[in-house]
Amino acid sequence: MTNEPFFKQQDDQYLPTPACRGPWNPQSLHGRVIVGLLGHVLEAEHGEPDFIPARLTVDMYRLPDFSPIAVTTKVVRAGKRIKVVDAEFISGGVSMGRASCQFLRRTANPEGTVWTPPNWEAPKPGEIEPVNDPRMALGGMWAMRRITGDFGKPGVKRAWMSEVRDLVEGQPLTPFTRVAVAADFASPFANSGDKGLAYINSDVTVYLHRLPATEWVGFEVVNHGASDGVAVGECFLYDEQGPIGSATCTALAQVMKR
Repeated sequence: MTNEPFFKQQDDQYLPTPACRGPWNPQSLHGRVIVGLLGHVLEAEHGEPDFIPARLTVDMYRLPDFSPIAVTTKVVRAGKRIKVVDAEFISGGVSMGRASCQFLRRTANPEGTVWTPPNWEAPKPGEIEPVNDPRMALGGMWAMRRITGDFGKPGVKRAWMSEVRDLVEGQPLTPFTRVAVAADFASPFANSGDKGLAYINSDVTVYLHRLPATEWVGFEVVNHGASDGVAVGECFLYDEQGPIGSATCTALAQVMKR
């Protein structure tokens, strides 16, 4: 990729580039790069071909600035079929977020038929015109193909997303990293309304029963609910071959700084 990466690595630290800038505060990082970097390090240090990263949960309890970042990991459990690893996101020497990843060993599905939701009927990304709306792609932070619906409009919202830059300079995106860095989009996509986006998510959880086989990740909003300034949003996730899992987030009422 020729676009500026989100991070440059220097020894055991990650240096954010201007591409990391988030929408809430011009001096803070976007949530997607926090989730993406934690997922990247967890997979790089603890991933194995026989295991799938089936669940990634990230808590974001502070907005990091552009200080150098360290990510530390700790194995909680390493068994024959399940491995659980925690990670901490440290910016400028201060803990800003944490993650837990559950790796499950690949086996064969048991016999029998279990009900699953039908696959979405959606055109492929190559069949859809690129999105020129800067709200959808945040000024070019990612590539977007709108399927149906839009921010703040009623009805089902579906879209394809693809990355346009490396997460870490010189390190190609893995299928898992693609999902991790994209997953934060579940919050604005599910929680935006007719007055714009007024919720900032405090976490993201991704569930995967398989890794994406293509560069495009599809988002379909399936849930939004809010009470007392606390919202929950959920999207089903797809690649061009079908369903891969889901992304869920909780969020707090927030006024964007101008």
